[in-house]
Formats: sequence, structure tokens, C-alpha cells
Amino acid sequence: MEDMRYAPIGVFDSGVGGLTVAREIMRQIPNEKIIYFGDTARVPYGSKSKETIIRFSRQIVHFLKTKGVKAIVVACNTASALALETLQPEMDIPVIGVVTPGALVAAKTTVNGKIGVIATESTIESRLYTRVIREYNPQAQVFGKACPLFCPLVEEGWLKDPVTVEVANRYLEPLLATGIDTLVMGCTHYPLLRGTLRQIMGEKVTLVNPAYETARELKILLEENGIDNDGLRPGTEKMHQFYVSDAANKFRQFANTILPFGVDTTQLVHIEDY
Repeated sequence: MEDMRYAPIGVFDSGVGGLTVAREIMRQIPNEKIIYFGDTARVPYGSKSKETIIRFSRQIVHFLKTKGVKAIVVACNTASALALETLQPEMDIPVIGVVTPGALVAAKTTVNGKIGVIATESTIESRLYTRVIREYNPQAQVFGKACPLFCPLVEEGWLKDPVTVEVANRYLEPLLATGIDTLVMGCTHYPLLRGTLRQIMGEKVTLVNPAYETARELKILLEENGIDNDGLRPGTEKMHQFYVSDAANKFRQFANTILPFGVDTTQLVHIEDY
């Protein structure tokens, strides 16, 4: 287990959204090295079938295993909702997703029992958030709303654009009308729109960021398994590494606007080979 402590953590997403999870891991467990994979050639995942998402996720997990990771974070709500249950039994290292940590916090946070979930079509159709929230809070009413245009708008970098505000208003109006007091940002891209979401939902609605909660869960998981990095062994290799399946430069530019340090290289991977 000694050497496992100093192994990196694999984090993957359909594109740039999972960087919100990577950012939280860097903030909360700064000793840990991250190997990040963004499946930029095949983004978005939210409109694809379960079989396809499982196939994509398996390929990425195989790739991350070749990098000697000690744990994997599925930093994509769609893949967490559709592939995680299939992947976990196949793995000999801990694998966690982003749905359960966010759902748990929403279930505990709500006062009036009305919780909104915004996510991709696949995540909403899977009803996984509803299922997990109700496990912890059986009386909760869960209102799901697919927001498929949010991902491309974020990937385009239009975080505060009038078009994005207009789209957000249209998506969120029906949720506002239900009287929810808690809103789960059920896609890792969405925390990047937090300002816009906050403006529309108002101060009375609590916004739940699963990225933040996932990093907290990962910290506990590493400690429980005795594989948390104590920072004692000096690292000679790069602290964090970034891989994508397409458009490496575009990804790198975007990552530099989100992460707390400069990303100088992003490597291209032929993910279909794995």
C-alpha cells in the first residue's frame, strides 16, 4: 500500500466539465496528483445511449489504469448515472461518481422537501438523482429538468453571454414555479454557470455543487483505504497530467481559465485503442 499512496488519481469526463471536479480535488486534497482525461472527440455524452456510455467509460478506465492510478473519479454525471454500477464490480481500485455525493447533500439541505435537478437528458431519464435523494429523504419531491444546451454553451466559453442567460431563463422558469428550495447542478459543466443560475433562482434557493461534495467523499475514501498521499515523498514527475481525445489546444486554453495554475501541455490519446 505504501507505493499506492503516491500513485495519481484518475479523473474523467466527456469534456471540460470535469475540470470543476479536478479543481475541487486540487483545493481540498492538494497533495494528490491527478491524471485527467476529457473525451473531447465524443462530447456531449448526455444524448447518447447507456450502452455507448458504458463502452466509452470502459475505454477511458482502461487508459487510466495504464497510468497506474489508485482511484478513479467519474467526473461526469451522465457516466455516473449510466455506467458506474457496471464499472465498479469490474475494478480492483475504488471508483466513485458525482451523483451520490450531490444527491445526499440535497436530501439533507432541503427544508420544504422540494428539490430541483438540472442535468443532461440521459441523467434526467435515468432518474438516478430521484432514486438516491429518496433513499435519504423518502418524502422529497424531485423535479428534474434536462438542460442540453448548457454543455455546448460552456464548452464555447459563453458563461455570461446574453444568449446563455436567455436559455437559462427558459429552462429554469418551470422549476422556479414548483417552489423548490434546493437545486442540484447535476452536470459538471453547470457550476461554471453558477452566477447566472444564482441570479435567476434567487437567494432563497440553495445551489448544490456535486463537484465540491465529490472531492470531500474522495478525501474520506482515500483515508479509509490508507492510500491518501501524505506529501512526504518528493515527486519528480509532473503533479497533474491532462489528456484529451481531440482539440488539445482548445481544451488547454479552457483549462487555463478554470484551474488554479497554468496547464502547459495537453496530450492527445486515441481512446478507441483501449
